[in-house]
Amino acid sequence: MPYHHGDLRRALLDTALEAVADQGPAAISLRDVARRAGVSHAAPTHHFGDKAGLLTALAVEGWSLLSDALTEAGQQKQSFAELGVTYVLFATAHPAHFAVMRAPGLIRSDDPALVAAQQRAGDQLQAGASSHDHGTTSETATTALAGWALVHGLSALLVEGMVSLEPGTDVATLARSVTTRLSPGG
Repeated sequence: MPYHHGDLRRALLDTALEAVADQGPAAISLRDVARRAGVSHAAPTHHFGDKAGLLTALAVEGWSLLSDALTEAGQQKQSFAELGVTYVLFATAHPAHFAVMRAPGLIRSDDPALVAAQQRAGDQLQAGASSHDHGTTSETATTALAGWALVHGLSALLVEGMVSLEPGTDVATLARSVTTRLSPGG
């Protein structure tokens, strides 16, 4: 995808996502991203500073996209289990973002934009757990953590190819069958 004109920052992010999809976040380099984008090797440095800056920008974008998806599901008054389905669908639709989002040693975890995006997504899961739980704050926090662990683990297993879909089953159906375990009697 050689860059021609327009939004160079966006072009670099898109190219970096392709590189992450091909090689994983640890293996990409600014030089390779520049080469793939057809720009000077200095262009990514100008926009992101270093590899950690580039990956942090991708993580912020990923957490923001996830937060938006969870917010939309919450506005539709979907159940806590359905928020989990939304999480799994996000991860499997955006595997490169998801890979960077779970690469804490490669990103600047104290970046204010990253922290804010993670908080927005966490707030959505917390709100879903609260409506599901009707319990105390500590019970809700535990429910949110249990739900996140469940859907994050399922997402990782799917993205890494460790879980295969049965014929005739799609990701949403599988995720729904797993997240129903979050409901009493599920």
